[in-house]
Amino acid sequence: MFLSLHCAVLLAAIFHITTTSSAERSKCAARSFGHDSVVCECNSTYCDTLGTVSLPPLGQYISYLSSMAGSRLEHSQGPIRPNGTGAGRWCVDHKVRHVSPSGLRLTLLPHKKYQTMRGFGGAMTDAAAMNILSLSAGAQDQLLRQYFSKEGIGYTVVRVPMASCDFSTRLYTYADSRDDYSLLNFTLAPEDIHMKIPLLQRAQAMAPQPLSLLASAWSAPAWMKTNDALIGKGSLKGQPGGKEHQSWAQYYIRFLEEYAKYNLTFWAVTTGNEPTAGQITNYSFQALGFTAEEQRDWVALDLGPALRDSSFPHTHVLILDDNRVLLPQWAKVVLSDIHAGRYIHGVAVHWYLDNLIPPGPTLGTIHQLFPEYYLFGTEACAGAGASSPERGVKLGSWQRAEQYARDILEDLNHYVTGWTDWNLALDRTGGPNWVKNFVDSPVIVDAGRDVFFKQPTFYALAHFSKFLCEGSQRVGVSASGETNLEFSAFIRPDGLVVLIVLNRLSSDIEFEVWDPVVGYIPSTAPPHSLLTLAWHTMR
Repeated sequence: MFLSLHCAVLLAAIFHITTTSSAERSKCAARSFGHDSVVCECNSTYCDTLGTVSLPPLGQYISYLSSMAGSRLEHSQGPIRPNGTGAGRWCVDHKVRHVSPSGLRLTLLPHKKYQTMRGFGGAMTDAAAMNILSLSAGAQDQLLRQYFSKEGIGYTVVRVPMASCDFSTRLYTYADSRDDYSLLNFTLAPEDIHMKIPLLQRAQAMAPQPLSLLASAWSAPAWMKTNDALIGKGSLKGQPGGKEHQSWAQYYIRFLEEYAKYNLTFWAVTTGNEPTAGQITNYSFQALGFTAEEQRDWVALDLGPALRDSSFPHTHVLILDDNRVLLPQWAKVVLSDIHAGRYIHGVAVHWYLDNLIPPGPTLGTIHQLFPEYYLFGTEACAGAGASSPERGVKLGSWQRAEQYARDILEDLNHYVTGWTDWNLALDRTGGPNWVKNFVDSPVIVDAGRDVFFKQPTFYALAHFSKFLCEGSQRVGVSASGETNLEFSAFIRPDGLVVLIVLNRLSSDIEFEVWDPVVGYIPSTAPPHSLLTLAWHTMR
């Protein structure tokens, strides 16, 4: 009941059930920077938005199209051809058959039910906060509205680094006083108090639902670590259950307590960002090394009991927070232990190196072995890799939008319940970043002109985040034959079916969608496009 009501509230808030014409929506102010597509430029007074959008009545569908050619959530609406003719009749008597000219049919299989969704979002890093605050007050509000307001793209998840990461301008933790095991001098940083917290409060005030905040730490204080440094190869001193491990667990509690003073409570914490990075000699930025066995024992003996005995016993714990190539072995070690497993809720994965191993043996295997724990994507960005010629910002790159969409579809089709982008906003260089690890972002800020650019990746995310509210459940969908389309289908708690289709080819792909309950929808996926179709079904 709660999820259905929640989705209904979002439905009314985001879509404004009206008969307003889609022509009244504001359009993308397109700018080209020489890549394969365009960005949409926004300022303090203007930014493209869906505006008020009509939901389809029974018997109608709506579609939203974004493409390399420049479409950005372009709206259309049409009739669903009912059962008794065309596809529905063919399924009844096998005599009359109506399919698309290509012969491709995508059939909804609502009886096949899979995971329910938590949500989508991005990270409020120091760098993101600095970039947002570098704009005028009006442009700041405009940017936050694009992500979080009822006119925005429906972000419900915000990842918050605990102290500094590489997307900071300096190295710091909240407990830099040496040997302060009782954390008497634990203090939030100016970056939290003056930047991240005020922006999170503003985002929450704009959002039509409570935001799901997710905290991840990059490094323990140097004095707790074997290498006495925030960067490089180093792990916690001592053993799980010892004073350093206990103090590190209490550091999490103190962080949650301090943010709660600002009315910001966290849905979840991870066991630490990319624990394998802290096992690499000469690693260039903040890290804390853990093996799977060490993480298991720290959760069982320190973090789990600390949360249980705190004011935050219902805060979720997500393990790993690293690349899925580490699965299934890492999760087997941690989740097979009854003492650690009772404190854990899910497995957090990053998208880097996803091309090295398919999702079935990693994500799929973990779901089959441990179905009681959910999978959640906690970090992704394009343009990563210090030595890569593709590093940094590419304004208007549709190729990167396709990378996002493909990875999200692949994850969702293998039981992942949400997907979190990295920095909410970066500057034209892809920073600031103290170690010059510049990357791309869905929003790029040009503070000198008081504008920001919405990248194609922003719209790739929108095709999921705008339409898949919390509690939406993935259902089956099958293709009638071989196809280059990539797709996933969901039924929301309010009964709306959402089908997301990606075409990475340079040609049209015609197809039809068949819902056995209501009929069929003829459709075309243009070259290099992302298409979201939605319609009401009866259950």
